[in-house]
Amino acid sequence: MDRRRNVKIHDIWNAVAAGRWALTQHARKRAGQRCIGDEALMRVLANGEILEDYPEDPRGPSFLVLGYAGDGRPIHAVCAFDPGGTLLVITVYEPVPPKWINERTRGPRKEVQ
Repeated sequence: MDRRRNVKIHDIWNAVAAGRWALTQHARKRAGQRCIGDEALMRVLANGEILEDYPEDPRGPSFLVLGYAGDGRPIHAVCAFDPGGTLLVITVYEPVPPKWINERTRGPRKEVQ
């Protein structure tokens, strides 16, 4: 898979279905802090949608997935594919104000003085 191209949701679904996904240490810590278990995260990835794509991120191409846990709460997962095609979950969180108006809409950004 060419990591520079825009990722399609089917790439994510296929990776999850094949068991080719993993959490970074940071994502594992954040998931634990936010009570987002592996089952909920798998559901988010397997049924989610790409909300934002960051092909030019200086750390490497990545994207934001929006999905819903079994209890209905919205979850965001920032992900990337490694060179071997494994889906890496970089971080996970619930989109909440003030950064998010709702799960699809970012809140106003503060101006840097």
